[in-house]
Amino acid sequence: MNKDVLSSFLSLVIDYRGKTPKKLDSDWVDNGYRAISALNVKTSGLVKLESIRCVDQETYSKWMKNEVVRGDLLLTSEAPAGEVMIWDSDEKIVLSQRLFGLRVNERINNRFLKYYLQSELGQKEILKNTSGSTVFGISAKMFDLINVHYPDVECQEKIGNLLFDLDAKIELNNKINTELEAMAKLIYDYWFVQFDFPDEKGKPYKSSGGKMVYNEELKREIPEGWEVGELGSLIEVGKDQLTPSENPEKEFKHLSIPVFDKCGGYNLEKGSEIGSSKFIVEEFDILVSKLNPWFNRVYYAPNEEDIICTTEMVVWRNDNLFSKNFFFYLARSERFVAFCTQSATGTSNSHKRVNPTVMMGYKIAYNFDFIEKFGEVVNPWIKKSNLNREENRKLAELRDWLLPMLMNGQVTVN
Repeated sequence: MNKDVLSSFLSLVIDYRGKTPKKLDSDWVDNGYRAISALNVKTSGLVKLESIRCVDQETYSKWMKNEVVRGDLLLTSEAPAGEVMIWDSDEKIVLSQRLFGLRVNERINNRFLKYYLQSELGQKEILKNTSGSTVFGISAKMFDLINVHYPDVECQEKIGNLLFDLDAKIELNNKINTELEAMAKLIYDYWFVQFDFPDEKGKPYKSSGGKMVYNEELKREIPEGWEVGELGSLIEVGKDQLTPSENPEKEFKHLSIPVFDKCGGYNLEKGSEIGSSKFIVEEFDILVSKLNPWFNRVYYAPNEEDIICTTEMVVWRNDNLFSKNFFFYLARSERFVAFCTQSATGTSNSHKRVNPTVMMGYKIAYNFDFIEKFGEVVNPWIKKSNLNREENRKLAELRDWLLPMLMNGQVTVN
């Protein structure tokens, strides 16, 4: 392995972190060139897309004297420092708060550099060169101090491509799951919100003149013959707990909120590594976060033994497979999320919690025949999504296992 400073591998550093539309005698607009900030950049790609604002052509021209092009690296300078992704698009973007654009020269492969900077070795180099009393950050001059350990360019390319291919497969699985999720949610909305489930002739019930009756509890019309009840009367809540530390040598598959957010999987941990009591989870239980945000923290438990989960989740349990599928999408529905949001308590929005008893008091209109029919329709999609999530977990484990060894030369790629 060779070593040199980061600046020696860069042909261009794009740094417009102090600019704002106001300083350029302009303002944000509804549509235009997207302004990407550190808030949006993670090693996995762009996040929090809803927070991205835009500028018009005139502001873009004033702001971006040097443009970001496909293949450039986006590197966060603080909060936190060291998140890095490759800009793999021809879209013209604005570099906004706390974000660098880095263009590599012929000495290094851009994919290799991305993975080096996000590796433990690269992150240590970044951390030891950050400054600030409360918020640690990187300045451009620190690129002369951050060391990069690297092999020859041919080896860099092989390493970068191997790790990139693993991430590309993970991204493809995520895109497939997003599409499957969208289809299932659309059907859920048609059947159980708009009440346009297929009638006996296969036509949409409400739109085809199906009889509707007003329900006082829900304050809305529902199909004739449908019942209304609280969620807690339709599905069981698993409350059995165990204390892992009482079995210090036993390994548990622990599903926590941080791991849940990262990959929808679990950490394999010994009981001695887990400090507090956890819920006992059975195969294919539905795990619903009681901590904001709720809509993207709903997950099927894997079909394995010794699964436990954080008590920040509510364990929904139902013996009927197809009914479970209905409750899974109910938990991700806009109406249920709105109910949890309105019912939650806490000091700040990001730490608000909904009481499980209140959650299970959510009232719905239901018909068991259509609950099961819906579950049967979406079951293949859920199975495919679960397989994709499990594959992603294994791919991420492989990538994270390979990354440090590839970067320090313990493992080579032929």
